Order: sequence, then C-alpha cells, then structure tokens
Amino acid sequence: MYSEKVMDHFSNPRNVGEIENASGVGTVGNAKCGDIMRIYLDINADGIIEDVKFKTFGCGAAVATSSMATELVKGKTVNEALLITNKAVMDALDGLPPVKVHCSLLAEEAIHAALWDYATKNNLVIEGLEKPKSDIGEEEVEENY
Repeated sequence: MYSEKVMDHFSNPRNVGEIENASGVGTVGNAKCGDIMRIYLDINADGIIEDVKFKTFGCGAAVATSSMATELVKGKTVNEALLITNKAVMDALDGLPPVKVHCSLLAEEAIHAALWDYATKNNLVIEGLEKPKSDIGEEEVEENY
C-alpha cells in the first residue's frame, strides 16, 4: 500500500521540531480527517531557506509528506520553494494511495502558509504566492488529483 520511501519518512522523519523566532510559520489542516501540519522556515537575508522543521498531528502519510516537504525546501530560495507542488512531494515519495493524496496537498499548503507568513512579516510580495487556505477539504483533493 505504501512505498518504501513513505515508510522510511514515517518511521524516521527528517527535520522534526520547531524553530524559535522562525522567519515564517505555516499551519494548515484537514478538518475532515483531523490532520494538522505546521512548518517552520528559517530564511536568510538572501532569501534562502537555511533550516526547516515541522510538527504534524496525523496519520503516517501526513508525517511522511511533511518530512519529505521539508527535505525538498531546505537550501532552496523562496521562489524555488514556492514551486514545490503536492505532485512533487508525492513523486519524491514514490506515490501515495488515492485516499492519502490530501496529505501531499497539506504539505504544499503548509509551505505556502509559511512563505506567506514570512512575506507578511517582512512586507514582501512574492510573485505567484496567494493567501493560503487553513483548511484543505476534499474539493481541493479532487481538483488536484
């Protein structure tokens, strides 16, 4: 059902924790399934994500997608991080079962929410960044799958 990569990121999640005085923090959830994901970004003066941490309350797929999302954004510029999609997270994990696709959407939206927080705190406009949704429902899953 789950790929070896999903199981590895669930059993040995990377970048768990929080960052004090983070440059940006994004929290999103799915009220229907109860998953809640929070991503913390530490972004340097050059706009590069130097560190990233996450805290997730949810199923194994939610933990795995959070872990993989943090691996994908670390070392990237803000603009590069913005381009990381739920499909990129799923591909990096060698796929997810259809009923768990919403977890990858949470990961994408948590990154966007943290970038939004960073931009708001610093009075920046990041081209292509839209105000994130805090609750990711089934309609988004159907749109993106």
